[in-house]
Amino acid sequence: MKCPFCGNLEDRVVDSRVTDEEQVVRRRRECESCKRRFTTKERVEEVPRVVVKKDERREAFSRQKVLQGLSTACQKLPVPRARLEEVVDRVEQRIRETFDHEVPAFFIGEVVVEELKEIHPVAFVRFASVYQEFANVSEFLRELAPLVEKESGGGDRLIEEEIQ
Repeated sequence: MKCPFCGNLEDRVVDSRVTDEEQVVRRRRECESCKRRFTTKERVEEVPRVVVKKDERREAFSRQKVLQGLSTACQKLPVPRARLEEVVDRVEQRIRETFDHEVPAFFIGEVVVEELKEIHPVAFVRFASVYQEFANVSEFLRELAPLVEKESGGGDRLIEEEIQ
């Protein structure tokens, strides 16, 4: 590390601490030449992910955009903001684990759909109805049938008949 005071390249680390977020390491250094101390911060350099849209356009991944979609789906439902932040964390984690640079938009949508199924059935239905672009009511009802069955304990004959 180059000393900001004298430009010498030799120093020693006096103290090293992880910050509260555990994302940054703070190091206190002492220059071997002028003996002055300075602080550096180290963080992992993330490779920015690019989302490939249905029409092949590309745009930078936006955590805020995913959070906004979740917030809209959960509007007026008893879902705390902190829970939505956790979902976005898991979405980002899955993206990092699965893709190096480009991530298809449908992958993000599928992960969000999976998460919303666990959080609240109404939020799931809201998000899925927009994201999955159902061609007709039968497709929509087919997606709803497992939720109705789970909620009613045995299924709903009306939905089953409508699907067929």
